[in-house]
Amino acid sequence: MRIGDAAAAAGMTPRALRYYEQQGLVTARRTPAGHRVYDAEDIRRLRAVRELREAGLTVGDVRAFAHLLRTMPPEGVPALIPKDPGAERCATAEAVARRRLADLDDRIERLSELRARLAARLGEPVDGPGAAPPPGAPAATA
Repeated sequence: MRIGDAAAAAGMTPRALRYYEQQGLVTARRTPAGHRVYDAEDIRRLRAVRELREAGLTVGDVRAFAHLLRTMPPEGVPALIPKDPGAERCATAEAVARRRLADLDDRIERLSELRARLAARLGEPVDGPGAAPPPGAPAATA
């Protein structure tokens, strides 16, 4: 399958597919004319990359355990920390995901602080949309 069809099947653009190839997450074979060709295994791998990216992992995060992409089931990316006690866990994927989760929590905290500072400067509720009005302020009516 050529790049446009492969990208569509994986739910991404050809540009994204080329980028993931540059990053070493998938390797295309070439026709004698030099055209990239992909098979069903490549599509499955690209879908896993897309799912992991949509879950908040960076390309670098995914690259850290790219060797596991070939073992992911066709129905999609499994839980990184299986709830079934007998299920296989991957310490690398779990560590990467936990590190990314901690990073996201830090970023959310920093953004919340920035939002509160800006809201205070504008006289808006510091706690964000839908926040309770400050003490003594009239209640909003629906």
